[in-house]
Amino acid sequence: MELLIEDSVLVRNYMKGDEKALEKLINRHNQRLSSFIYSKVQDRETTEDIFQDTFIKVIRTLKKGNYNEEGKFLPWVMRISHNLIIDYFRKNSRMPKFEGNNDYNIFSIISDDNLNAERQLIKDQIDLDLNVLIKELPKDQMDVLEMRLYKDMSFKEISENTGVSINTALGRMRYALINLRKIVEKHNIILTN
Repeated sequence: MELLIEDSVLVRNYMKGDEKALEKLINRHNQRLSSFIYSKVQDRETTEDIFQDTFIKVIRTLKKGNYNEEGKFLPWVMRISHNLIIDYFRKNSRMPKFEGNNDYNIFSIISDDNLNAERQLIKDQIDLDLNVLIKELPKDQMDVLEMRLYKDMSFKEISENTGVSINTALGRMRYALINLRKIVEKHNIILTN
């Protein structure tokens, strides 16, 4: 009976030049990753393409020595494939288009009611990511953002609720968005193009 080697050990072995270690990792997670991708794209050929692209990115990252998700190989690989799935839908114009310039509104898809199944899956993941990221903001900015986004409050109502001027509420919202973009970049999360 073969002893099960941890993912992190296989990753280290591969980074040291053991090509078989990567093969073991791919075989170990093949079914789970393929099922995950297929559940989103509903097409065998596309699933295979995204699966291959995922491992091309994995290999490039490992070869560069940029992997630092110690002990979390599968979630890291899932995140890569998730981003590639989003890219796939975007390229095929099956994702909502985002209007505007570099000052994009990362919340524009939250209010999109006409979502099909693929969009809904991606929207759900983005909402989850967004909720986690919002929690990293300073409390005053987080409060204003949540009141505006999730409670649909006007800045006048936010001002009355928080006991600050409308200008202060607007400023906090502005800083919340600026900081949120920084957090998004820091976590390397793709919310829009």
